[in-house]
Amino acid sequence: MFALLVLVYKYKTKRFTSDEQREEIFNFYIKNIRQINNWDLIDVTCPHIVGVHLLNKDRTILYKLAKSNDLWKKRISIVSTFAFINNKEYNDTLKIADILLHDKHDLIHKAVGWAIRNVGIKDLDTMLSFLNPRYKNMPRTMLRYSIEKLDEDLRQKYLKGLI
Repeated sequence: MFALLVLVYKYKTKRFTSDEQREEIFNFYIKNIRQINNWDLIDVTCPHIVGVHLLNKDRTILYKLAKSNDLWKKRISIVSTFAFINNKEYNDTLKIADILLHDKHDLIHKAVGWAIRNVGIKDLDTMLSFLNPRYKNMPRTMLRYSIEKLDEDLRQKYLKGLI
């Protein structure tokens, strides 16, 4: 964790880190992705390295990670998109959420729900447009995380399947 936090700090500190060094940090992170194998390592670091790095770059790697059989790569794919959400870019988050919609692992359900919820905090209409055709088929944990910030009446309608 300490080593990853040092990478995040170094990546974020533009005064001391060049674009070439940030590219090296990103590549090092991806090269060593097998060692980033716990939810806290991922959640605390990948939005700040992978997500920020891909803000103005090709994001194909996230789709490859989302389609992986590896739990941690899949989690990196969705949690990295938090940088996009903070930049009011929701398309990749929702496409990756669709890829992961029927994943079997609870840690993916939580991360995807968390991402959908954060889209809704920024743009409620976009979130509801995504949820409405999908909420009846998504894992309950994913749904609960997605809707936890909605007003109680609307939240209950989703939970009862009344939308």
